[in-house]
Amino acid sequence: MPRVSLRAQCAVALLGAALLLAGLASAQDPRASAAQAAARQFVALADHGDGKASWQSAGQQFRDGMTELRWARMLEIVRPPLGAVVDRALLSTEFIRTFPGAAREGDYAIVQFRTSFAKRTGARESLTLEREADGAWRVVGYVIG
Repeated sequence: MPRVSLRAQCAVALLGAALLLAGLASAQDPRASAAQAAARQFVALADHGDGKASWQSAGQQFRDGMTELRWARMLEIVRPPLGAVVDRALLSTEFIRTFPGAAREGDYAIVQFRTSFAKRTGARESLTLEREADGAWRVVGYVIG
């Protein structure tokens, strides 16, 4: 078995430590944690088919763009054919100031999950959240692709 120099071992160890610390730093970003928690809360309500509660938890832009009844009907049409959630894994969280269709410039986050449903594996859920005046992150867009 070839010998690896002490310098090479140290370089690999430092690289591993740097990658670990970078991962911990991004995982501890309070904005990301708060946006992800709000996104997970919203999709949990959608998973249970709770149109009323998910609409009420959504941001003002979402509620201004769609009535509670319309949202509940859309949820009833879109979600049941997918089946129950089998697995949901966070893919990414990105922060932006605006996006096409946004009512205004603001603090937005796009949270994406790779989700497997009982009847459809490998779907991508993309939630757009806005940090509203009270500081809370709320969903203003939800797409399953």
